[in-house]
Amino acid sequence: MMNESPASDSAEADGSGSGTSGSISANLTPFKVLVIDDSNTIRRSAEIFLKQGGYDVLLAEDGFDALSKVNDHSPDLIFCDILMPRLDGYQTCAIIKRNAKFAGVPVIMLSSKDGLFDKARGRMVGSQDYLTKPFTKDQLLQAVQTHRRVG
Repeated sequence: MMNESPASDSAEADGSGSGTSGSISANLTPFKVLVIDDSNTIRRSAEIFLKQGGYDVLLAEDGFDALSKVNDHSPDLIFCDILMPRLDGYQTCAIIKRNAKFAGVPVIMLSSKDGLFDKARGRMVGSQDYLTKPFTKDQLLQAVQTHRRVG
Protein backbone atom coordinates (compact mmCIF):
# COMPACT_ATOMS: atom_id res chain seq x y z
CA MET A 1 0.00 0.00 0.00
CA MET A 2 1.45 3.33 -1.05
CA ASN A 3 -0.64 5.65 1.15
CA GLU A 4 0.55 4.38 4.53
CA SER A 5 3.62 5.39 6.54
CA PRO A 6 5.93 6.83 3.83
CA ALA A 7 3.31 9.37 2.73
CA SER A 8 2.85 10.72 6.22
CA ASP A 9 6.62 10.82 6.73
CA SER A 10 7.09 12.87 3.57
CA ALA A 11 4.34 15.27 4.62
CA GLU A 12 6.28 16.02 7.78
CA ALA A 13 9.59 16.30 5.92
CA ASP A 14 8.30 18.80 3.38
CA GLY A 15 8.62 21.76 5.75
CA SER A 16 4.91 22.24 6.34
CA GLY A 17 5.50 22.42 10.10
CA SER A 18 5.61 25.78 11.85
CA GLY A 19 9.27 25.67 12.89
CA THR A 20 8.79 28.05 15.82
CA SER A 21 9.95 25.84 18.69
CA GLY A 22 13.59 26.92 18.83
CA SER A 23 16.95 25.60 17.76
CA ILE A 24 15.94 21.92 17.71
CA SER A 25 13.40 22.61 14.95
CA ALA A 26 16.12 24.26 12.87
CA ASN A 27 17.47 20.79 12.21
CA LEU A 28 14.03 19.35 11.44
CA THR A 29 12.55 22.03 9.19
CA PRO A 30 14.19 23.00 5.91
CA PHE A 31 15.98 26.34 5.65
CA LYS A 32 13.58 28.76 3.90
CA VAL A 33 14.93 31.23 1.34
CA LEU A 34 12.82 34.03 -0.16
CA VAL A 35 13.84 35.35 -3.58
CA ILE A 36 12.40 38.76 -4.51
CA ASP A 37 12.93 39.78 -8.13
CA ASP A 38 10.67 41.19 -10.84
CA SER A 39 12.46 39.07 -13.44
CA ASN A 40 10.81 35.68 -13.88
CA THR A 41 14.10 34.32 -15.30
CA ILE A 42 16.07 35.29 -12.19
CA ARG A 43 13.37 33.94 -9.85
CA ARG A 44 13.22 30.62 -11.69
CA SER A 45 17.03 30.27 -11.88
CA ALA A 46 17.40 31.00 -8.18
CA GLU A 47 14.57 28.59 -7.35
CA ILE A 48 16.20 25.76 -9.32
CA PHE A 49 19.67 26.40 -7.81
CA LEU A 50 18.36 26.66 -4.25
CA LYS A 51 16.14 23.57 -4.51
CA GLN A 52 19.13 21.63 -5.86
CA GLY A 53 20.96 22.83 -2.73
CA GLY A 54 18.21 21.35 -0.55
CA TYR A 55 16.48 24.58 0.49
CA ASP A 56 12.79 25.49 0.66
CA VAL A 57 12.19 28.37 -1.76
CA LEU A 58 9.61 31.14 -1.66
CA LEU A 59 9.26 33.55 -4.59
CA ALA A 60 8.01 37.13 -4.76
CA GLU A 61 7.85 39.37 -7.82
CA ASP A 62 7.93 42.74 -6.04
CA GLY A 63 8.34 44.36 -2.65
CA PHE A 64 4.66 44.30 -1.71
CA ASP A 65 4.35 40.61 -2.58
CA ALA A 66 7.54 40.01 -0.58
CA LEU A 67 6.30 41.75 2.56
CA SER A 68 3.24 39.50 2.77
CA LYS A 69 5.39 36.39 2.18
CA VAL A 70 7.88 37.45 4.86
CA ASN A 71 5.02 37.91 7.31
CA ASP A 72 3.26 34.65 6.39
CA HIS A 73 6.27 32.33 6.02
CA SER A 74 9.11 33.82 8.13
CA PRO A 75 12.01 33.00 5.77
CA ASP A 76 15.48 32.31 7.15
CA LEU A 77 17.25 34.29 4.40
CA ILE A 78 16.13 36.80 1.76
CA PHE A 79 17.58 37.65 -1.66
CA CYS A 80 16.19 41.01 -2.79
CA ASP A 81 16.56 42.67 -6.19
CA ILE A 82 17.25 46.41 -6.07
CA LEU A 83 15.45 47.65 -9.19
CA MET A 84 11.78 46.67 -8.97
CA PRO A 85 8.54 48.49 -9.74
CA ARG A 86 6.30 49.93 -6.98
CA LEU A 87 8.64 49.23 -4.03
CA ASP A 88 12.36 48.96 -4.77
CA GLY A 89 14.79 46.66 -3.00
CA TYR A 90 16.17 49.32 -0.69
CA GLN A 91 12.66 50.24 0.52
CA THR A 92 11.70 46.57 0.86
CA CYS A 93 14.83 45.77 2.88
CA ALA A 94 14.34 48.80 5.14
CA ILE A 95 10.72 47.81 5.91
CA ILE A 96 11.72 44.22 6.71
CA LYS A 97 14.56 45.39 8.97
CA ARG A 98 12.31 47.85 10.84
CA ASN A 99 10.14 44.95 12.03
CA ALA A 100 11.70 43.50 15.21
CA LYS A 101 10.44 40.01 14.32
CA PHE A 102 12.45 39.99 11.06
CA ALA A 103 15.34 42.36 11.84
CA GLY A 104 17.70 39.39 12.31
CA VAL A 105 16.89 37.77 8.96
CA PRO A 106 19.85 38.20 6.59
CA VAL A 107 19.02 40.14 3.41
CA ILE A 108 21.30 39.86 0.37
CA MET A 109 20.75 42.49 -2.30
CA LEU A 110 20.70 41.42 -5.96
CA SER A 111 21.66 43.78 -8.76
CA SER A 112 23.08 43.82 -12.25
CA LYS A 113 25.13 46.85 -11.15
CA ASP A 114 28.33 46.24 -9.20
CA GLY A 115 28.87 49.79 -7.98
CA LEU A 116 30.26 50.89 -4.65
CA PHE A 117 27.34 53.29 -4.15
CA ASP A 118 24.75 50.49 -4.57
CA LYS A 119 26.59 48.27 -2.08
CA ALA A 120 26.90 51.10 0.45
CA ARG A 121 23.24 52.05 0.11
CA GLY A 122 22.27 48.40 0.63
CA ARG A 123 24.29 48.31 3.86
CA MET A 124 22.64 51.53 5.02
CA VAL A 125 19.17 49.94 4.83
CA GLY A 126 20.34 46.81 6.64
CA SER A 127 21.42 44.29 4.01
CA GLN A 128 24.19 41.88 4.95
CA ASP A 129 25.62 41.24 1.49
CA TYR A 130 25.41 41.96 -2.22
CA LEU A 131 25.31 39.53 -5.12
CA THR A 132 25.78 40.69 -8.71
CA LYS A 133 23.49 39.28 -11.43
CA PRO A 134 23.81 37.11 -13.31
CA PHE A 135 25.01 34.78 -10.57
CA THR A 136 26.12 31.17 -10.80
CA LYS A 137 24.68 28.29 -8.81
CA ASP A 138 27.91 28.17 -6.78
CA GLN A 139 27.77 31.91 -5.97
CA LEU A 140 24.15 31.68 -4.84
CA LEU A 141 24.66 28.59 -2.69
CA GLN A 142 27.89 30.02 -1.23
CA ALA A 143 26.00 33.16 -0.18
CA VAL A 144 23.37 31.03 1.56
CA GLN A 145 26.03 28.97 3.35
CA THR A 146 27.92 32.07 4.48
CA HIS A 147 24.85 33.73 5.96
CA ARG A 148 23.38 30.52 7.31
CA ARG A 149 26.47 30.11 9.51
CA VAL A 150 26.38 33.73 10.67
CA GLY A 151 22.68 33.58 11.59
